[in-house]
Amino acid sequence: MINALPHYRLEHADLSLILALVRGRSLARAAGLLKVDVSTVFRSVRRLEAALGRELFEKSRAGYLPTGLAQSLAEQAERAEQALEVACVSIEQDGEVISGTVRLTCTDSVLHTLLLPALARFMPAYPALTLELSTSNDFANLNRRDADIALRLTDSPAEHLVGRCLGAVSYRLCASPAYLPALDIENLERQAWIAPDDFLPDHPSVSWRRQRFPGVVPSFRCNSMLSVAELARAGLGIAVLPDFMLGELQGLRPLAEVPPSYDTALWLLTRPDCRTLRSVVTLFDELARAIRLGQGAGTPA
Repeated sequence: MINALPHYRLEHADLSLILALVRGRSLARAAGLLKVDVSTVFRSVRRLEAALGRELFEKSRAGYLPTGLAQSLAEQAERAEQALEVACVSIEQDGEVISGTVRLTCTDSVLHTLLLPALARFMPAYPALTLELSTSNDFANLNRRDADIALRLTDSPAEHLVGRCLGAVSYRLCASPAYLPALDIENLERQAWIAPDDFLPDHPSVSWRRQRFPGVVPSFRCNSMLSVAELARAGLGIAVLPDFMLGELQGLRPLAEVPPSYDTALWLLTRPDCRTLRSVVTLFDELARAIRLGQGAGTPA
């Protein structure tokens, strides 16, 4: 049985040791992280376990496996590490530093086409800001407080949310250059159609196709608009996509316009209670500046 030293107080070096061993799962990798030799790590762990009167790691062929206590201490060490990083950034930026975690949700098509290029432009200026991303079409993410900010394609955002319209979104029937030789523009209903499946039954692309070509049965049905675009880009058929997913860089060419009555808009949304959080407000404002579609974007709701 291990006997604890009376009144032993953990020090920063102890937490660093535990965190390195949790991350490395072996003496050698922990030694590399700490920039010491293996024997130093081995003696330090034995000495710390003796001081605490508790085993911190189970030694097995798989390496050093952390106990519940070691895992908990490692999490505390990570928070201390992050706090130190924020302090360093604060000094570099004369005390003006935005920190914290912001949860953002959007569709996969918005993520890859609009959000990622925007984040690449401004996120390097906020090294202490952590962003958690999830892709979903569910407005309830904000209602359930699963997210702080949402980017949504809609013409009727929920009234209880705070938002800005970033611009209008229209739709186009399109295909890749590879599919054009097989295309009969006069007989579109006979072409291979690519469409979202029942996950978006009221999507503008679905509503227009059913109204304009009621007899069409899609050859390919996908569970995301990004997948619809990828199949169209591969030359497998024609698809209706939002205009921000078209163009030479995306490898898709417009064939016909969908009537303006099917247009929607891109909205940047958050909850009223998030307006007091500096991290959320900062990210919200940066996104509003970085993502603009058409004229009149960015008008406050």
